[in-house]
Amino acid sequence: MQANINRNQLFIASCLALLVTSLSFGIRAGLLGTWKVDFNLSQEDASIITSTAFWGFPLAVILGGFLVDIIGMKKLLVGAFVLHLAGIILTITASGFTGLFISTLFIGMGNGTVEAACNPLVTALYTEKKAIKLNHFHLWFPGGIVIGTLIVYFFGQTDAATHVLSNWKVLVAVMLVPTVLYGYLFFKLDFPVTERVASGVSSSEMYKSLGNPLFILMIVLMFGTAITELFTGQWIEVLLKSVTDNALLILTISTGVMVIGRGLAEPVVHKLSTTGVLLISAALSAVGLYILGHATGNTVFVGALIFGLGVCYFWPNMLGFVAENLPKTGAVGLNLMGGAGMFAVSVYMIFMGKFYDNIVNSKLGSDAANASAEAVDAAKKAAGPEIINATLVIPIILTVAFAGLYFFMKSKTKAA
Repeated sequence: MQANINRNQLFIASCLALLVTSLSFGIRAGLLGTWKVDFNLSQEDASIITSTAFWGFPLAVILGGFLVDIIGMKKLLVGAFVLHLAGIILTITASGFTGLFISTLFIGMGNGTVEAACNPLVTALYTEKKAIKLNHFHLWFPGGIVIGTLIVYFFGQTDAATHVLSNWKVLVAVMLVPTVLYGYLFFKLDFPVTERVASGVSSSEMYKSLGNPLFILMIVLMFGTAITELFTGQWIEVLLKSVTDNALLILTISTGVMVIGRGLAEPVVHKLSTTGVLLISAALSAVGLYILGHATGNTVFVGALIFGLGVCYFWPNMLGFVAENLPKTGAVGLNLMGGAGMFAVSVYMIFMGKFYDNIVNSKLGSDAANASAEAVDAAKKAAGPEIINATLVIPIILTVAFAGLYFFMKSKTKAA
């Protein structure tokens, strides 16, 4: 590490940048209903705005992965700052669908650019404990969602006439604070080169390493871990609405489990190894989903907590495994993993959204168009567990796959 590199400040700035990313999910998700009323948006309009962030993210993270070694991590993160700043300001000044669409695209691309630069930055700063520090870094994603949803819940003032948040622009402006802080730190600090460049691995070696069968396997497994974590999180709230009117707070509590788990990653990873953690995570995710898909009443809370414990280690330890065991894949490898995960979630959402509609329509029968609001609500509540049970297949397959990976890596260690 170069003498003029302040890795603690760079790590803090990286965490602040990821906090902006997660706040954008937590705060903006809580404002979608308000925007539909304020700007007279249809459900289709709202869905288009929401999905923009999901394809803007993988676009930026994959493109950034190829650029980070060429232009450097500092320029990439300055770009992320500009995208975030523009996205927040455009959201505050939006007057309808177009403004919200463009602002969401900017924020989504800013989020992807942060991921593209900060993952290789963290591994370059902490070469001796990559997986552990990636866990500590990524705790700010669920952490920011907790903070964002709490901000909306406690500080959002609801207009009595319309039941929408009257001061939502102030809530969006909250994101300017960590944005300006991380932008200032990244502007003033010196950056190291990426680990791949520092170790002298050529670009041709890096691209050749991307064809390693183990890396291809990890890309495929990333599809499953990302879908299990990020897609299912969208359905937990649907299930919890059947047992509480305060689903937002309960969702915040289950997300808080992820924050604690990632914060305690060091002893866990030391004790179990990265592959051991992934194996146990897959098994816990399967158990949590099974409970969520079959439980009634307060047992749903148990399922949500077990599920949170399971998925909390997926994303950072998938990246940590690649960083530790396939270092020649470099920043491109890390960012292909992140882009693949988010892309898989966006595709799965489209597929399962249609599946969900089909289930609801089948439960309403031939007279679905004339069904009462109570019947539609009951059909939706019944469809939720079916979606969870269909998705349960994924962590079951992951459990088997990670068991094989665990014993494979253990045999390689013994052979060495």
